[in-house]
This record gives sequence, C-alpha cells and structure tokens, in this order.
Amino acid sequence: MSTADVMLPGSNSWINWQYLGFLFMNISPYFWCALGIGLCVGLSVLGAAWGIFITGSSLLGAAQREPRITSKNLISIIFCEAVAIYGVIVAIILQTKIEKVDQLPNGLWPTAAYTAGYAILGSGLTTGWANLSCGISVGVVGSSAALSDAQNSTLFVKILVVEIFGSALGLFGVIIGIIIAGQANFT
Repeated sequence: MSTADVMLPGSNSWINWQYLGFLFMNISPYFWCALGIGLCVGLSVLGAAWGIFITGSSLLGAAQREPRITSKNLISIIFCEAVAIYGVIVAIILQTKIEKVDQLPNGLWPTAAYTAGYAILGSGLTTGWANLSCGISVGVVGSSAALSDAQNSTLFVKILVVEIFGSALGLFGVIIGIIIAGQANFT
C-alpha cells in the first residue's frame, strides 16, 4: 500500500478534491496574506532566536576559559540577528502589496485576488523557512567558531568565512521571496 492509497479516517471515499477546492475558494485571500506575513516574521525570528541561543551558550561557555573571545565572536550573534531583520523587511514588502478588492456578487473573490494571496503566502513561507534554516546554520557555525577560537585563535577567520556562506541562505530566501511577491497583484 503506497501513500497515494491512504484514505481519510472514517471515510469510504478518496480525498474529495472538489471539496478542498471549494474550501480554498471560500477562504479570503486576505487570510492567506496575513498567514504568509505572520509566518515570514515568526519563522525568521524563531531562526534568529535559535541561532543566538546556540551561539550564545557556546560563547559563554568558551569565554570562561578564554575571555578574549567574547568581543570577537559577537559577530556570530549579529549574523543571527540579521536573520530576524530579513524577515521583517520582507514582511514590510509583502504588506505593501496588499490592496483592497471587493467580493464578486456570488460571494467569491476575483481570481487575481486569490493569486495574489497565494503568492504572498508562498513568499512568506519561502522567506520564513529559509531564514529559520539560516539562523540554525549560522548558530551552529557560530558555536563552532567560538569553541575553536578558544582553542586556536588562528581558526577564527577561516570559520567566519563558512559562517558568511551560512548567512547567505537567508539572503537567498529574501531574494526568492521578493521575486514571488512580485507576482502579487490584486487587480
């Protein structure tokens, strides 16, 4: 039995795609916009917080042995905080894309409004998940930078280069999110 053969619990029929289409057509596109913007900020802040937690705990632990590393390794914390700022910037861009559109006489929304709502949702999800993974990766590399700098100070710059590559993940998410948001046009 494959995953395509799974039925809904308590149901003798396959997934009712017509009902799911009906369901998605009756949810306001503004809900999808709000969900996308909220997830963009929320996942980005979660990634930044997670990265700061990982880096900060290692930095504090290693600084007990070598206090000289604290000021130099704060750059890892700054890289993690930049992830949250990426999410806020994209959320502001997404918010400016929202326009007021009236419902059609049948109670549905124009097709362009649905397309724009899904584009903003996709943009927010893309940016949010990219920033979550970016925050975690920058946090892990920042943690190893602090620990290795405490052992051998010549390794700091080498690991910092790897950390910059990790922070590029967040920028890629921002760029793709902006490209997706460019398709959001309510009219």
